[in-house]
Amino acid sequence: MITLDPNELKDREKYKLLTGAIVPRPIAFVTTTSTVNGTVNAAPFSFFNIVSSDPPIISLSIGRRAGNTMKDTARNAVANGELVVHISTENLIEDINETAALLPAARSELELTGLNKVDSTIVSVPGILEAKVRFECRLEQHHEIKNDHGNTVTDFLMARIVCIHIDETVYDPQKGYVFTETLRPVARLAGSNYAELGKIYSLIRPE
Repeated sequence: MITLDPNELKDREKYKLLTGAIVPRPIAFVTTTSTVNGTVNAAPFSFFNIVSSDPPIISLSIGRRAGNTMKDTARNAVANGELVVHISTENLIEDINETAALLPAARSELELTGLNKVDSTIVSVPGILEAKVRFECRLEQHHEIKNDHGNTVTDFLMARIVCIHIDETVYDPQKGYVFTETLRPVARLAGSNYAELGKIYSLIRPE
């Protein structure tokens, strides 16, 4: 067993170890709208998960760019308090990957894809028409994560889901079940590696 002190690891080493060990990670595909020019920005994030089901709150951890500047998604979400989070699936992952490109804030990443916008029901930010699951959200909390030097390096967002859109092919409204095998979500691994669903099995929880 190798024992490591994270304080003795370089930043890149810590990133590689954590993203390689904490897997698989669901991928949030997030749309936001600029309050400056109305641009719809879109980007994927794998530091993403459920915080609570009651109330329905999800979390996103968005690392800052060089110079500690906020990424478009974080800046937009904090500025206008709204975002739409989509579940990344096999049929969309190639287009979603394209939106990870570094573009000027005034240019929409959706221009690089074949994806189409669709109006949301409650929030002003549009969603993605082709997504099988999308959550309209309002920002609940924003926390700046600082490193040991006191520099803000990550924006941690908690967002409350205010409306859910889910394709009828992946959901049973009578039982409330999501058909995971039909949804076909994609997960992030380390580096440029991704994963699709593998073997699925059940375990009986002890009393």
